[in-house]
Amino acid sequence: MPDMSASVSLAMTHLVPLAKEVDENKVTPGVLGFVVFAAMAIAVWGLMKSMNRRMAKVDFVETPTDTSGEAPTGKSTPAKG
Repeated sequence: MPDMSASVSLAMTHLVPLAKEVDENKVTPGVLGFVVFAAMAIAVWGLMKSMNRRMAKVDFVETPTDTSGEAPTGKSTPAKG
């Protein structure tokens, strides 16, 4: 396995001069950052709307439990409608 510290130090020597040239006061997410954030927000809104629609359709009717303490033989069945 090659020595990873040599490759890391080589990468750092090339990246450090680039980092010094960047002005920290001028770094912004830009238009691409806004577009990605807006797309994610719209996707989450659509997923939540879809989930609420599907959850509203769920209506389970449970079978009554026996008073004798035994487990019921029937399973919960979804209501038709």
